[in-house]
Amino acid sequence: MESKIRLDVNGQLTLKELPYIIKWESDKCTRCGQCTTVCPQKAIEPAVMIQRLVSSEGPLPLPQTVRQVGQRIRQVTDIERYCVGCGICSQVCPNDAIFPEYNPVNKFAFHKNQGGDPYKRGGRRNSTETSTLDKLKFTRISMLTDPALDAGRHEFHIRTLLGRNLAPEAMPLIIKDDELGLDEMAYIPPVREIFPIRIGGMSFGALSPHMWEGLAMGVAYLNEVENIPVVMCTGEGGMPPRLLKSRFLKYFILQIASGYFGWDEIIHAIPDMQEDPAAIEIKYGQGAKPGDGGLLMAFKVLDLIAKVRGVPMRVDLASPPTHQTKYSIEEAVAKMLTSMSMAFGFRVPVYPKISGSQTATAVLNNLARNPFAAALTIDGEDGGTGAAYNVSVDKMGHPIASNLRECYLNLVKIGKQNELPLFAAGGVGKTGSLAANAAALIMLGASGVDCGKYIMQAAAGCLGDEYNRCNLCNIGRCPKGITTQDTRLYRRLDPDKVAERVVDVFKAADSELKKIFAPMGRSTQLPIGMSDGLSISDKAIADQLQINFAS
Repeated sequence: MESKIRLDVNGQLTLKELPYIIKWESDKCTRCGQCTTVCPQKAIEPAVMIQRLVSSEGPLPLPQTVRQVGQRIRQVTDIERYCVGCGICSQVCPNDAIFPEYNPVNKFAFHKNQGGDPYKRGGRRNSTETSTLDKLKFTRISMLTDPALDAGRHEFHIRTLLGRNLAPEAMPLIIKDDELGLDEMAYIPPVREIFPIRIGGMSFGALSPHMWEGLAMGVAYLNEVENIPVVMCTGEGGMPPRLLKSRFLKYFILQIASGYFGWDEIIHAIPDMQEDPAAIEIKYGQGAKPGDGGLLMAFKVLDLIAKVRGVPMRVDLASPPTHQTKYSIEEAVAKMLTSMSMAFGFRVPVYPKISGSQTATAVLNNLARNPFAAALTIDGEDGGTGAAYNVSVDKMGHPIASNLRECYLNLVKIGKQNELPLFAAGGVGKTGSLAANAAALIMLGASGVDCGKYIMQAAAGCLGDEYNRCNLCNIGRCPKGITTQDTRLYRRLDPDKVAERVVDVFKAADSELKKIFAPMGRSTQLPIGMSDGLSISDKAIADQLQINFAS
């Protein structure tokens, strides 16, 4: 019997091996049970506490043994129900009696792969190092006193172009009857004027209905009331049918990925569309999991999502790593870009999105030769993901700053830097510096940037961080209701509040971008590629990015 007990103990984990340890204060706790009810992992549970105390009371205070029984909150040590540190228990506790504390000496990495299945998670990589973007400083300051350049007056608009910009000599201009006009038979690429910070692809399915609705309402308000032309990418999986046939479609970029989920609905809706979409994005890769296709786990494929995507309920929806009918980026350019352009009558910009990698310049050179390629989005390693293998999130990918810079300088060499726009993504606003990160990438050569995780943090209070806190995006247990299809969870999220915060975020970013660009003497156009305005105190990074070194 003693031998069996020892074996059972040896097979268990201690709290010290888990990434977060629950701190519970008995004297503050009223035993209301709210914390155990809302915990998404069921990592805490009510338990009985038995104490053996020595008491000396009464007229003859002889020591006596007293046995007390009470209620307590116990943390579970089962690896399947480990505490993720989301802190939702702290938010509902009326007396601040409970909170998770990060355990820096945890051994979670040794226990996470259970049943021989590699550990999968949502969120972002577990890295607390300062990113290159956050190290960059803006050091070129104009000494002009032109009121238009006064950052405090904000008398200019921050805009960029989504779409191929023809060189002056390539414009289809003709002279007819001594008047200058356009050749109506020539192909003129479609171009959109947009705000340089876009909401990146987060699918209807990966996000809850309330979160997606809140983002959509915020984008519509920004465009129609605040006159800030923000666009939002739908991600893979289509979009709510009523939006496809509404006048608000022009604020959305429709994404088509290798699983083609939701595209039957989109194609069938084309004849009834009141407006063209802002653009079509063809996803070939995602920065946080390069080489992988998309994955929406069965936990989140409930009735509404299954209907929009045209699939059965409760099945994993895995997109292939590549578009199965395309075997090279050259063939993709020839087929996908042309076919999507034709589907929308050549009125809509069509462009690919790829993972940041050493082969990005090869893709770029191919796109530069194709007249139907409207842009290129490059997604760096620090981007978030709804579901990916942990090893992919933490160990694969390419930093966005150096990859973007390499691609931009390549465009300069072939004389296309003002023709084919580059959009950068992956960790933009990772530490909360959205406008500063965006400005740095623009000055390194981007025409605009995408942000996703930042929006979830700012607009809905996402609890995830780089210490592997929460990161339950993939299994539908999001305690804030952001990335779940469970009605009991996403009803916690108010879409109106999400929309309000989206508006706040972009209005603030607009002001901050003006504050950065105005002192540099820019009031009419973005300083795309103006790298002489950047400096960094790291000599190796300065040499890599070909910018100023300032210590």
